[in-house]
Amino acid sequence: MRVSVIGGSSVGEQHYDLARDVGRLLGKRGHEVVCGGLGGVMEGVCRGAIETGGHTIGVLPGEDRAAANEYVETVIATGMGNARNALVVLNGDAAIAIDGSTGTLSEIALSLDRGLPVAGLDTHDVEDLEPVETPGEAIEYVESEVGR
Repeated sequence: MRVSVIGGSSVGEQHYDLARDVGRLLGKRGHEVVCGGLGGVMEGVCRGAIETGGHTIGVLPGEDRAAANEYVETVIATGMGNARNALVVLNGDAAIAIDGSTGTLSEIALSLDRGLPVAGLDTHDVEDLEPVETPGEAIEYVESEVGR
């Protein structure tokens, strides 16, 4: 399964570590990570996934593939700015949101509009988003909902 992990591009250590733990668990369970490819939550989740043998895909807002964080294996440059959020969501079977601001909120909305299961760790309070407390709960939720 591909999981779109969405969240803040500039986060503190707590949210970075949370994202890294999500990435580790996704990697251990054989899931691919799709994200926006930059820093913050995106870097944390990619780093964790790579540490456990997972595969990472970064969908960048700009045209420069070198702008991706060092843990992105497959870089997709779009030149689309924030419109690339739709591509991050389109390429996942589920989404996990961690922290974030308006860009994350747009990705949550796009995910829910597509009918994807979305788990939220310390993020926006949105109807149909499943609030969870731990990375394990987030992954268990999306695994249980995909294919229903």
